Amino acid sequence: MALTRRDLIRTGATLGLTGSALSVTTFTAAAETNPKVWTTAEWAARPPKESIEVLKRTPAYIVVHHTATKNSEDLSKEQAFKLSRAIQNYHMDSRGWIDTGQQFTNSRGGHLTEGRHRSLEIVRDGAHHVRGAHVANRNSEVIGIENEGTYTTVDMPPAQWNALVDLVTFIARQYKIKPSEICGHRDFANTQCPGDLLYKRLPELRKVVGERLAVPVTQPKSWPLLRPGDTGPRVLAAQHLLRDRGERDVPTDGVFGSSTFAAMSRFARSAGLPDEPCYATAVADESGLIGAAAWPLLIRQVDPHGDSDAAKAARALSAGGTVVETQDWRMLLEG
Repeated sequence: MALTRRDLIRTGATLGLTGSALSVTTFTAAAETNPKVWTTAEWAARPPKESIEVLKRTPAYIVVHHTATKNSEDLSKEQAFKLSRAIQNYHMDSRGWIDTGQQFTNSRGGHLTEGRHRSLEIVRDGAHHVRGAHVANRNSEVIGIENEGTYTTVDMPPAQWNALVDLVTFIARQYKIKPSEICGHRDFANTQCPGDLLYKRLPELRKVVGERLAVPVTQPKSWPLLRPGDTGPRVLAAQHLLRDRGERDVPTDGVFGSSTFAAMSRFARSAGLPDEPCYATAVADESGLIGAAAWPLLIRQVDPHGDSDAAKAARALSAGGTVVETQDWRMLLEG
């Protein structure tokens, strides 16, 4: 039985994300103060249902999540421990997982806790990876951090931000993960996680981590996330692309309404896309959002001067030239 939002807010439940391979970037040994992370034993975790899977590889990406629960005013360590237990119970009892999904959790008070058992031990080792459950189809290459709260329109408390910076720096140093590979959940899925405001701070997070590790920082390109209420050329382009893929009932008015949401939801199911809400709450229906998992399946090579809906999508984005290649669409969508 799934928890309701009220259940999750009451208990403070939350979750995390995934990682990658070694980089050739040279990382310095500067500022190697490791953050305090409370272990599963210290917050009285239940034992996992099965043995933890430890992969003979390192993660490629650090994934930042938010729990999409209330922004608690309780910043105590006790709340952080309570939150960790609530998440584990939800993941094991409601989702049927062997343990907490994410590797780490960051409370609003900035108290860091180990999520899945052995995560801290294996990160300290720096040569292996605890496989979690927080980004569908990518868990062998991502390591995730759940941040307590909802960060769509409000910012996280300073203590929580500082703890996030410390933890991401530690993980990146141990695994030699480039700052450009610090991502949000929405960089892999059609989800609002980790919230608009926190997602907008990821360039800042990459920059600070890069400075601490004395490595260059390249900001990655991202796919836009479209949702109900959005309007404009990108929505119009998405509507034409959905029609091009067989969703003929979708309107072409540039307004993301219920019909566009329903069309995207149908397309996602037919394409086999996993429904990936932020696993800490799983209360919002995000099946019809158009994001990083959807765009690569919607776009195709097209002559923008043609009569197809894909061509009309390209023209909606002011595409010129004779051919729009698949690699051109992200730049067009960025505007």
